[in-house]
Amino acid sequence: MPDALTLAPTPDPRVFRAPDGRLLTPPADWQCLPPGDAGLTRRVKAAGPSWVVIEKRGRKAFSRGLWAPEIHIATARAALNTERATPTYAKKRAADVQRRERAQQSYEGEFAAEVQAFLRFSPRYHGLAIQLAQRVTAHATPVGSGTVARTKRISVDRRAEAAVIAWMRHQTTAYDNLAIPRIKGKRREVRRDLAEISRALLDLHRCDDSHSVSACSLCKVFTIEPRV
Repeated sequence: MPDALTLAPTPDPRVFRAPDGRLLTPPADWQCLPPGDAGLTRRVKAAGPSWVVIEKRGRKAFSRGLWAPEIHIATARAALNTERATPTYAKKRAADVQRRERAQQSYEGEFAAEVQAFLRFSPRYHGLAIQLAQRVTAHATPVGSGTVARTKRISVDRRAEAAVIAWMRHQTTAYDNLAIPRIKGKRREVRRDLAEISRALLDLHRCDDSHSVSACSLCKVFTIEPRV
């Protein structure tokens, strides 16, 4: 497969910046293939020269499409549409969907178990631990969610811990309403401080000592009474 040149977008939709700083304009017979169809994109890349347009925002990168000769895109799309219309493809597609669903269900179960293992709530707050694990898992594990639960860079137990702290930052603290100065490192500092508060809040539920449910920002989210 030919290597696609990776470019960055500019304010002009038909002008792109190369890694060496050059400004490039695609030939007149080239067209942009929007992102979203990985199979079609692979075929167009394999057909000949192409440009991948990637927009970077902080540490995240977003595809802005693939530029390639219009004839390559049309030919690849026609061939792929014909292939996808066959019963064989439909059967394979259904099998792939079922496989992904089984893998997702398995991961959700594993992730929820890791969340509960991290929580280590006392029997008094067992019901709270179950509901918190369910809520965090439902939020963090969907495919394409972009949350820490979908990363492969850290182990599942660390993903579970990070997902709990992130969920609590939004649900049990005033983070979403804070006016954080646009100073480098300040948002990270605020998150670090709030994480310590969240960890202290979790510690309250790791022992059998009672506390005021109405004054607990975590209990109030679920309105659960501790088991006596």
